[in-house]
Order: sequence, then structure tokens, then C-alpha cells
Amino acid sequence: MELRQIQYFIEVAKREHVTDAAVHLHVAQSAISRQIFNLESELGVDLFIREGRNVKLTPIGRMFLEQMEEAVTILDNARRQVSEYLDPEHGTIRIGFPSSLATHTMPTAISAFRERYPHVKFQLKQGAYYPLIELVARGEIDMALLGPVPMNEKKVKGSIFFTEELVAILPKDHPLAGEASLTLNQLRDDSFILFPEGFILREVIVDACAKLGFQPNVSFEGEDIDAIKGLVSAGLGVTIIPEVTILDNPPRSTVKIPVIEPNVTRTVGVIIPRHRQLLPTQNLFYLFLMDFFARQELY
Repeated sequence: MELRQIQYFIEVAKREHVTDAAVHLHVAQSAISRQIFNLESELGVDLFIREGRNVKLTPIGRMFLEQMEEAVTILDNARRQVSEYLDPEHGTIRIGFPSSLATHTMPTAISAFRERYPHVKFQLKQGAYYPLIELVARGEIDMALLGPVPMNEKKVKGSIFFTEELVAILPKDHPLAGEASLTLNQLRDDSFILFPEGFILREVIVDACAKLGFQPNVSFEGEDIDAIKGLVSAGLGVTIIPEVTILDNPPRSTVKIPVIEPNVTRTVGVIIPRHRQLLPTQNLFYLFLMDFFARQELY
């Protein structure tokens, strides 16, 4: 069994198409097909079910994929560990984040870190809450900034930096636009603009409304913070979003109003693998984050 065979197998398994895998890997389709055939012959099992130009994993193929992804991650980490042991200030950090932390929290932290360690490289992955947790668990990224911070996941460990307020964003001509503060109950008859189902910020807001005995009327959905702010700016509804998301980019033609009942908040922090040691450069950044946000709370 060769590493090249494993790499080809993983790529075909992910894409479920030999030609697409060949294009991505910049090799001939025949070369991939031959290596997959050799791998299956060596193992004595079929890893794929052929369906014309497409392929699907067999049950044993799915199990093999999971094990091989872990094996490749271990090999990659071993290479990186040797390199970073020699010089951790020239390593690479793969970090994920949701759109709600993309405009202020993430850039602020990375900018401050690079002032101290200018040669460290970053590979950034923006994504949704639950997929980011899975990427950290599988080792496809090293860590992720998240809000709220999951504290009871088996495969990842969460550390909280701070707790932040969620605020109401209303069109400037909304009847309640002049209020100094709001209760969530005052918005029960409004049209809400929220993330789609399955996004954690939607869950936070829906749960807060449920505590007051109503279900928000969701008229529009946006998959990132900027889309949601834009829809509110257009007068299409109201939303509840983290206050930090409007510090550097307040939406035009809107007003921000604190929500005082219930007090809607979320924790913000970082997750790392629970059962896998951080490499030197990763640990350097992790310790920096813990110190950086601890000092931020003093101001």
C-alpha cells in the first residue's frame, strides 16, 4: 500500500467521480483508475461501486476512508511537527471561523499575532458552526473560533474568551426605532431575518423567543451576516445579531437597540482537538489567543 494510492483513493471518495479527481490532482484518469485497482487487489475487497462515470463507496470503503483520512492527517502532522520543531515561528496555522466573527474578532486577533510573529502563515476557512466543529475533530483544520463555544463535545475542547451581547437591528423607519432598549416580546409581530435552519445563531434567537411563548415569523434568510444586515437595510424585517458584527460595518438606514428582556448573549472562544496535541506553531497561536483576549477584557 503506497501513500500515493491512499491520496488517490481519498480524492475519488470525496468527489465520487474519477475524472473530477484526476483533474483536481493534475494526473491522468487512467493512472488513478490503475492505482485504485491495485489498492483493491492488495486489500482483496471492492472499495467502490461503479455507476457509469460515477463511483460510490462500499460499506467497507467508507470504513477504510475514515481510517485513511486519520492516517494521512497523522502523516501530515508529523511532517509539520518536525518543521515547526525546528522553527515554530515559520509554521502554518489552519483556522476556521463563522461569518459572525469574520469582520472584527478574527482579523483583530490575527493582526495582533502577526505583529509579534510575522512569518507565521494562516490558512483560513470560513464555514458554518457544526461543520467547523467536525473539521477540527477530523484534523482538517487545527482550530476554530466559534460563538457560542461548545463545551460538551467529545472530540473537541472549547475555551471561552468572552461573552457578548446580541442586539436588535431595525430599519430606521421602524415604529420602535426611537426606543432606548427593547424587550424581545415587542418584536413578536415583526418579520425576522435570520440565518437558515441548522445555523447556531438562528437556534439562539428561536430559543430566546420560545422562552417568551412565540415563534419568530422568519420572512427572509441569509447565510452570512452581511446578507442579513443588507436585508434589514432594505426594510424587509428585523434581526438579532452579535453587537461585534456591526462595530466596523454598521448597516445603513438601520438602528441598533439593546435587547434587555431576555438578555440574549453568546460566548465566543476557540475549539481545539481534545485528543490530539497541538503542533508547536498551533500552540503558539492558541496561547497567544488566550492571553490576548484575557487582556482585552481589562478595557
